[in-house]
Amino acid sequence: MSMLCPSGTVTVTVVACSRWLCSARSLQDEAIPTRNHFPASCKDSGITSQQARRQNDTMEAGGGPLLPDSVLYEIFLYLDHVDVLAAGLVCQQWRAVARDEFLWKELFYRYYRVSREVPRHPAAVSWYEEFQRLYDTIPCVEVQALKEHNDQVLHLSFSHSGSLFASCSKDCTVKIWSNELDISLQHSSNMRPYNWSYTQFSQFNSDDSLLLVSGVFVGPHNSSSGEIAVISMENFTLLSRVRNKPYDVFGCWLNETNLISGNLHRIGRITSCSVLWLNNAFQGIESENVNVVKRLFKIQNLNASTIRTVMVADCSRYDSPDLLLDYEEQLAASSTCPVFDLGSDSEEEEVRPRQAPEPAVQELPAERGVRAEPGLQQLFDDIMEGVRPAMTETELETKVAELFVRNRTKPPELNLLPTESNSKTKYLIFTTGCLTYSPHQIGIKRILPHQMTTAGPVLGEERRSDEFFDSLDHVIDIHGHIIGMGLSPDHRYLYVNSRAWPRDCVISDPMQPPPIAEEIDLHVFDLKTMKEVKRALRAHRAYTPNEECFFIFLDVSRDFVASGAEDRHGYIWDRHYNICLAKLQHDNVVNSVAFSPVEQELLLTASDDATIKVWRSPRAVRAQQARKPRPRKLLFSWLLNQKS
Repeated sequence: MSMLCPSGTVTVTVVACSRWLCSARSLQDEAIPTRNHFPASCKDSGITSQQARRQNDTMEAGGGPLLPDSVLYEIFLYLDHVDVLAAGLVCQQWRAVARDEFLWKELFYRYYRVSREVPRHPAAVSWYEEFQRLYDTIPCVEVQALKEHNDQVLHLSFSHSGSLFASCSKDCTVKIWSNELDISLQHSSNMRPYNWSYTQFSQFNSDDSLLLVSGVFVGPHNSSSGEIAVISMENFTLLSRVRNKPYDVFGCWLNETNLISGNLHRIGRITSCSVLWLNNAFQGIESENVNVVKRLFKIQNLNASTIRTVMVADCSRYDSPDLLLDYEEQLAASSTCPVFDLGSDSEEEEVRPRQAPEPAVQELPAERGVRAEPGLQQLFDDIMEGVRPAMTETELETKVAELFVRNRTKPPELNLLPTESNSKTKYLIFTTGCLTYSPHQIGIKRILPHQMTTAGPVLGEERRSDEFFDSLDHVIDIHGHIIGMGLSPDHRYLYVNSRAWPRDCVISDPMQPPPIAEEIDLHVFDLKTMKEVKRALRAHRAYTPNEECFFIFLDVSRDFVASGAEDRHGYIWDRHYNICLAKLQHDNVVNSVAFSPVEQELLLTASDDATIKVWRSPRAVRAQQARKPRPRKLLFSWLLNQKS
């Protein structure tokens, strides 16, 4: 590329070329690319090779290029990508400049508003093709609306093969759909005969032979709890039902035949104990001599908090991620399990672990080097003697619970980061808290291989008197109300929807959490390093207050992440560039989104408007239309009619 010309010459040349742009656009007709079409050649644009050659001959009639490459490059920098593509159809010289890598790099950063510090996607071949990928492969074209539900649709989940998906709704049904060229309903199960109020969540097991369905169960005296049902995909029969409390634990699969449920035991007014159970999916047909349930963990809850939204991450997949989000920091192992506070704006503080207020269940016993607080008797003596200030009933209950559990908790695993020796382990991930009832922390607990079966004692491993509770191996403090979580397909990254609390807020009453922001922050955590790896994504919004706040399910594909919102839209971001690419409209709140696991250019969205919308990329829509049989020409049809 030769040297660029002065800016004055460029201005004159741009004005002179304005006439050419009008003629080029008239030649182009339907060639101007829209969101549904990104032409890559003359053939794609609708301009014939003869038209292109005529333009080429006209430009070269004087025996050589009318403008040097450097001048063309400067002109093209003033154009948008549509006009650059149009200019590239004029002649061979213009086409070569219109495909220049430096030009498309500038167009890419300018059009998508990506920070210049972000490098090109590691799998990208060129800037032109990367521009085209983001322009043409986003599932933003609505191709079908499914209206078989007659109430709010709350959740969507695909089978691992991508051939089926399930939907849950306030109409108390779980529907199973066949994912073909045109999606169709395959089966519907009504859960009202089992005293369910509605279905709220579903998940296929790893071989797609079983479907876990979670719902709200109406018990005696209209009390509500949760229940999990397991449905066979072979004949759609109900295999087993498991109680699940509270209902927003949802439940999840640990492996092909075992699922995790929850139970909650009240200890005091704001103190409780969450117990997580491992259940066999085939409880109704197992021998009475074989355990079908086993206790996994028992964790104390303070300040009205509870464990909710459980999911399982497979550590064995961390070393072969689909997409690395951090290219600069080395993945270093750490022997500690720090808490990361996301409430600070200081980048240094976010990277450096610092201790935040935690439940005492997460601290090590005194004999392991942590100084113990005075015992219960000493606490009461200090209060009676006036050494300690007077405490409210809530504060006293919390303090007593902390002291009680201090020497009755099994210590956490000291090295949570996966190694070659524990690559077969899995992480149990859930929302929790320590300051108020609204979920504001993410708890992580390692599941060892011997814990992944219901064999052995029903109450789990034998415990000493000082190991009555299990501690958390790692805690991430979000400093806000968590309203959604999702794992990347390789289980390396955890995406978290949250609504932030005011900065420097103080929680004095656990039953009155701080107000939450309307903006939803989408955080990203690397589960191999236990660090936040990107700044929070923003675009979507929510409006309900703390006491009415509900879960908004998100989903992650190889290159994209999508989420619903209360602003009647679904959103799609690019995972590498951290930019919002599409906004998908509904008539009401969008509760759930789901990418096809085998085709990320297919996305489903579920809404309170009782519809499921099917979205495909412009490229997929064109390919789908090309596969449809074309109608016979009128003349040919007329001849056939004449012969008959």
